Amino acid sequence: MGRFVYNGTVKVDFEDRLLAHLQVAIVNKLRRGESFQFTWRDDASVGGGRTSIWVSPQSSLVYKFHGSRPPALNPGWLEALAYTANSPGGLHVVPEPAGDDASRPVEE
Repeated sequence: MGRFVYNGTVKVDFEDRLLAHLQVAIVNKLRRGESFQFTWRDDASVGGGRTSIWVSPQSSLVYKFHGSRPPALNPGWLEALAYTANSPGGLHVVPEPAGDDASRPVEE
């Protein structure tokens, strides 16, 4: 389980594979100087519900992975996450699509 830390205060655990895909989606938005909302469902162990943050190029973000090897990236999943990040509701976690794209590595 990896950890995403926002501005040193908001900390949330995501599975390493998901976190790697979120990192690419977030970095791609920030490289273009774009701000956006990022929302996720909170685990029941922390009370459930959901959390939303405003991510901007000035945000302090940390991606802490449990594993030492980066996972292969699924282009279809990256596209789906980018689509949500560009929507009015902002970035949110969507299921990884199955299919041929799931096994094709992508350069970061």
